[in-house]
Amino acid sequence: MSSSPLGSKANPSQFDVYNELPDDEPYFVIRARDPLSSALVELHAYIGAGQSGAAHNKLAEIMNMTSTKPPRPSDSPKYRETFQISLSMEKWREG
Repeated sequence: MSSSPLGSKANPSQFDVYNELPDDEPYFVIRARDPLSSALVELHAYIGAGQSGAAHNKLAEIMNMTSTKPPRPSDSPKYRETFQISLSMEKWREG
């Protein structure tokens, strides 16, 4: 058993697909150092499990967490690239 945390490079999840990604499939990584990372992953899990009430509550928690911080400027390269990746994902799924 690994002493590295589950979901890390040293101890990937049994559902980890990074090494199986086709070369042209877009992906987005949320790292643990991002203060929103655990909440965003939990939100994704609630949505996938069809737990709309829990998802709504988690989204409210995320919005509360971010309400005290100024938003990233809309011309931020990181902000713009995130939306480009999202669009790439959508186009890739459409084939």
